[in-house]
Amino acid sequence: MNALIEDFGPVWGFWLGVGQILAIMVMLLLTLAFILLFDRKVWAAVMMRKGPNVVGPFGLLQSFADFLKFVFKEIIIPAGANKTVFILAPLITFTLAFAAWAVVPWAPGWVIADLNVGILYLFAISSLGVYGIIMGGWASNSKYPFLGGLRSAAQMVSYEVSIGFIIITVLLLVGSMNLTDIVNHQRAGIGAWNAFAWPTVFVMFPMFVIFFISALAETNRPPFDLPEAEAELVAGYQVEYSSTPYLLFMIGEYLSIVLMCAMMSILFLGGWHAPWGPVENPFFAFGILYFKIWVCFFFFAMVKAIVPRYRYDQLMRLGWKVLLPTSLAAVALIAGWVAYGRPSLPLTGLGG
Repeated sequence: MNALIEDFGPVWGFWLGVGQILAIMVMLLLTLAFILLFDRKVWAAVMMRKGPNVVGPFGLLQSFADFLKFVFKEIIIPAGANKTVFILAPLITFTLAFAAWAVVPWAPGWVIADLNVGILYLFAISSLGVYGIIMGGWASNSKYPFLGGLRSAAQMVSYEVSIGFIIITVLLLVGSMNLTDIVNHQRAGIGAWNAFAWPTVFVMFPMFVIFFISALAETNRPPFDLPEAEAELVAGYQVEYSSTPYLLFMIGEYLSIVLMCAMMSILFLGGWHAPWGPVENPFFAFGILYFKIWVCFFFFAMVKAIVPRYRYDQLMRLGWKVLLPTSLAAVALIAGWVAYGRPSLPLTGLGG
């Protein structure tokens, strides 16, 4: 937005910035509508079913019908609930999920806030997302949502540690916390993508896989959907929610999932650059990044369909005893490579 204000003046620049934010919000909401349908279709296909196929051609309008159903349903608040916190919880989850997209670059020059510490901003916003779940579970004044909120807090904190160390490996290789710089570092093609670059591929490709696993746990996706485990907790932290507040929780959750898909694409798969080399046309670049997000989400959907749910002790053991030591060892290896394998790497951009 600062660039728009400098180019068009304080008034027009401000309103153009607001229009840019609204355009991204509408695009994200439309993406959620069809990516939710895609999730259901993939799940159905694995089970040899058709999935949603009634509302609209091939069921394409099913998500919009579900949206209208939630909007027009009555909002029910339990008599013993803390009403203020009960309503604030889904609003916080929804707002933070959208706020995280402010620093995500879609194409050359297509970013709301091109921060030099964009990675830190993303990490901070995603860490705050757990508060909406905790507040919703506590304010419901019921033991089942409260247990779901506690599970979610423990789970998200556990796997954020691994994600943080994995991101450090990328920052060491690139030398910058700016997401645009991270994308442009991989502009030379698939051989320069952080997940496949030689010779760090032996460390970074496993880090890509671990990032994917940690993203599943961070967003409460199967097989790590313990905060919403129907068999044990009825429905988890949102069991007392209905209508629009429940919809806000679901939008926040799916926005976080799509954000993780975007981060996988940006950090490891070249962002908007093509496998054969750099892309400068913003519309073509946007299409490439958008396609990569959908491909990453396909793997999220497939894991949901074919991998059984973990027990909670297995979830904690995987996070603390497997993924954390592995990612910590990767940080040491990549730091050694940057310091001694290619000492000419400029580090002046790190954090600035």
